[in-house]
Amino acid sequence: MKADSFQITIVLMLKFYLGLLPNTYGQDSLGNFLPPAIPSVVYAIQTKQALQIDGKLSEPAWQAAPVIDQFFRQEPRQGGTVKFKTEVKLLYDDKNLYAGVWCADPNGKKGLRAQDLRRDFSYGENDIFYMQLDPQNLKQYCVSFQTTPWGNQRDKQVFNDAFNDQDWDAMWRVRTHITDSGWYAEFAIPFKSIRYDIINGEDVSWGITFARLARKEYEQSVFPAIPQSFTAYRMTYAAQLKGLQLPAAGSNVRIQPYGLMQFTSNRNAQSAKATNTEWKAGGEVKWAINPRAVLDLTFNTDFAQADVDRAVNNLTRFNVFFPERRQFFLENSGVYAGADVTGINPFFSRTIGLADAQFNADPVPINVGARFTDRSQQRTWAGLYVRQRATEFQPAVDFGVARYLKNYGTQNNAGAMLTHKIDNRDMNGNAARVNTTLTMDGLIRPKDVWTITYMASASRDNTNDSIGFAGNFFAAYAPNDWYIGWVTKYVDKLYRPGMGFVFQNDVIWHNPIALKIIRPKGKLGKIIRRLDPGFAVNYYQQASNLRFQSADLDIFPLYTVFSDNSVFNISFEPAWEHFFFQPLGIAVAPGKYQFNRWSARYNSDASKKISGNARYAWGEYYDGNLNIVQLGARFAPIPHIAATFEYEQQQIKNLGINRVTQNNNLYTTGIRLALNPRLQVSGFYQYNSFNNQSRWNMRGSWEFAPLSFIYIVFNENSFTDSRVRNQSVINKITWLKQF
Repeated sequence: MKADSFQITIVLMLKFYLGLLPNTYGQDSLGNFLPPAIPSVVYAIQTKQALQIDGKLSEPAWQAAPVIDQFFRQEPRQGGTVKFKTEVKLLYDDKNLYAGVWCADPNGKKGLRAQDLRRDFSYGENDIFYMQLDPQNLKQYCVSFQTTPWGNQRDKQVFNDAFNDQDWDAMWRVRTHITDSGWYAEFAIPFKSIRYDIINGEDVSWGITFARLARKEYEQSVFPAIPQSFTAYRMTYAAQLKGLQLPAAGSNVRIQPYGLMQFTSNRNAQSAKATNTEWKAGGEVKWAINPRAVLDLTFNTDFAQADVDRAVNNLTRFNVFFPERRQFFLENSGVYAGADVTGINPFFSRTIGLADAQFNADPVPINVGARFTDRSQQRTWAGLYVRQRATEFQPAVDFGVARYLKNYGTQNNAGAMLTHKIDNRDMNGNAARVNTTLTMDGLIRPKDVWTITYMASASRDNTNDSIGFAGNFFAAYAPNDWYIGWVTKYVDKLYRPGMGFVFQNDVIWHNPIALKIIRPKGKLGKIIRRLDPGFAVNYYQQASNLRFQSADLDIFPLYTVFSDNSVFNISFEPAWEHFFFQPLGIAVAPGKYQFNRWSARYNSDASKKISGNARYAWGEYYDGNLNIVQLGARFAPIPHIAATFEYEQQQIKNLGINRVTQNNNLYTTGIRLALNPRLQVSGFYQYNSFNNQSRWNMRGSWEFAPLSFIYIVFNENSFTDSRVRNQSVINKITWLKQF
């Protein structure tokens, strides 16, 4: 195929898919519906009786509370009779909001699904009940509290039903109780864990939604009714929670000190060994100044217990993004510009406390940090300052971020953000390096089925006094039976966000996508829940001269989601390349390439005791061939035990100037053992044949009180072709007290 055949192919595909659109407009009024003009109202009843949080709802106060049971079915078909009935009751006292939940299941314990007992479990693999609160009626934000029948916790902040902070942790409790006909859950959420306004003389009214996934039959139901194309986090549809008599705001201070002992042993290529034992203490303080404003402080910060990144063999020309895993930086991270943008992040917190965060480098100590957030229904102010300690390899660094976000209309906002990074003078007296970015961004949602976001950012670096620019535009139309989206990203040569991340410089990336959502009925509908045929385009230009760089299509005529949520997909992926680079260090001659690739993928029902996934991609790759095999399996006979195995092989044949043929193998195994959701041991081993690196990580954790932990962590990095080996053993205790 010639290069210009790419444009011809795109035009024909767009005509085909857009030609179907008139047939769907008539269905939209049936599939999607607007939020009610008058929201549903639910009431919480005050209780003077002490409640024992045991998941049994046996106290008389629960019997007197009104029942909320008018749940609306979203999956597997919108509307109709809900098979798995759910009842919710709400109580409160002067300290907590309580939710008592009954999740009926005619199959009893045998019908329940849970893969493990870890906190922040994966959605879609377990039976789950979750509730969302919007105490300030922002309609663009909520906090969510979630549990499984075995009582493990998942909590998250959600911004605009788009960006999820699922690593955010709040202080709350839940206990569950399983019976022969279903399961109970009992939540106790301290008012001090929730930010809310008290307005004298006015009734308290919070936005609230409930949702449940009965995983065996993948029945998803919500209260109040929310269209199938949205989630329970779309708070414009929320009911109003009334009846609360809220306690006056107290001191509302939370402290979390820690103590740590770390032993390290390092052996170099000449077998010289060095050991070190370090004792360390520090902590964090959270002060809720008022219901809208929160100040967080951290000192001598340590993240030893954070999850370790997995190795990646990158065959693309783009930088690999490793997500933030450190708790201090996660809370309220969704308020910063670009938080939900992939590939262009003017502020990316992993640049703080790591020598080179993009490439998974070693940690650098943090002396002190402060974060301030003030959020109301009209606007948000936020700021962050961190002082990174000097080391023998680099000077001290100061990081600062300031953010303002203005809400307008029902679901729209616009904001500005400033970042400022100062690399201070080093031992040779060189001048400080100063990097600054200014970003403007916003969200527009004229209707619930439309989402439009935009971002424009400029950077300045004093080392060469250069000013660079980047931007992102996203638009999506998402009714129940279609998804049509467009993304354009622009990054010029000089854009250097010193506190951020970019996927590549001097590039424009266009990424339209369209898929049709078909929900079969009758006998076929009992087997297949969704068919999502469609296509996606990746089209790259050089930003400095607009020349074509590369393009590829992902045409997936057969994307099948079965009734048990297993997935089978076949795709055809033609590619046009005028841009050359060195994948995994293999030199490819400059030139124009056109090659075709195929892929097939199957994910089994992830809620079963034995589950797995497989993907095979094959075909041409530049002037050679590339086949990729990916296999995964999990064995979870009971929620207390889960073992995993993953394997990836990259088969490169006759590639590049030197006609390289090589196989890269990446093995990963993991295990998780849990006595209960609060006492667990987990670990993984990974070996990468590309660089002969092996990695061990073992972690034991005991949550002896809410959000108070004892950790024991072992890490090892070694190389099979050398004597280099780095080991560490960490013992850490954190204790949280809320006043």
